[in-house]
Amino acid sequence: MTGQEDEDLAERFRSGEERALEEVYRRWSPIVFTLALRSLGDRGDAEDVTQKTFVSAWTSRRSYDSTKARLSTWIVMIAKRRIADTHEARSRVRALQDQLQRYANPDELVGAEVDLGDSLLLADEISRLEPDARKVVQLAFYDDLTHDQIAQRLEMPLGTVKSHIRRSLTRMRTRLEVGHVAP
Repeated sequence: MTGQEDEDLAERFRSGEERALEEVYRRWSPIVFTLALRSLGDRGDAEDVTQKTFVSAWTSRRSYDSTKARLSTWIVMIAKRRIADTHEARSRVRALQDQLQRYANPDELVGAEVDLGDSLLLADEISRLEPDARKVVQLAFYDDLTHDQIAQRLEMPLGTVKSHIRRSLTRMRTRLEVGHVAP
């Protein structure tokens, strides 16, 4: 594609032409996916980042300024932010999983005083989840299954399992923090 064709595509994209979005996605989604996969090491997360990148680009297309960067550069910058967001979310989920694991497995707390109220609170929070999310969280915490194992056992897509865990942990963390249970 020539420089003028790139500029025309960028302007069509910025103005909201859906065919331009299709072309932009076709041209740059493999690059975004590859960047995400290399950084995250997980195909499902890389697919999520790719989708989020193009949704973000499309919804914020009016903010794109061709005098500051080429469209491909702008899209890659968005992808890098989505990749960083995913790393940050993973970190938060791991920290919350560790915290919830302490409440879920009081027998593993060697020498620590177990608060029955905290265990009951955690069980209550899990029971408030929607049925599919509750099954996923219970398998993850009480049966200590991996995301892949849960997906196979429940015959559920891996991405759905991860989404259930992420959303459930966020909801539970919010409610626990509001109740001043989480440190």
